[in-house]
Amino acid sequence: MKINLQKEEFSYAYIRAVATVVGCVCERTTTPLDQLGVDLIITGLKSPQLQNFPILYAQVKCTSRDVFSNNLIRYPLPIKNYNELSIINRYPAIILIVVIVPKQVNELLQQTEASLCLKRCGYWLSLEGAATTENRESITVSIPRNNLFTPTKLEFIMQKKIRGERL
Repeated sequence: MKINLQKEEFSYAYIRAVATVVGCVCERTTTPLDQLGVDLIITGLKSPQLQNFPILYAQVKCTSRDVFSNNLIRYPLPIKNYNELSIINRYPAIILIVVIVPKQVNELLQQTEASLCLKRCGYWLSLEGAATTENRESITVSIPRNNLFTPTKLEFIMQKKIRGERL
């Protein structure tokens, strides 16, 4: 398997692990949805507190480049993806998840009998309603470093979707 594919698969495993902790199902999409910029579908499972199943689309990017700039992650996003993510009132809502990984595949995780440590982390961003751009190839998006994609944040995102709120 090529290194970039290994890193991509690792990013999906990371997102699935986060989703599992909060009782969500995370599924890879088929080619037609992938062509529309949707890589994963995250679905909240019905519980007594929920009246419906929240659904969230995710576009996933993975990088081992140094994208850290002070309190931001600065990620160059292709214009096609930027435009897909900036659609207003898209249903289901879609977020960008950028997973930062080590350069070397053998550094992606550490494991002992007591723990499994996935290296680095993901950051999320909603670009819904983002300004149009004159750029033709890519645009650098800035993701606050406190937008870590964690179980707590995913739960927060799903609750906002249940209430019909924008992210």
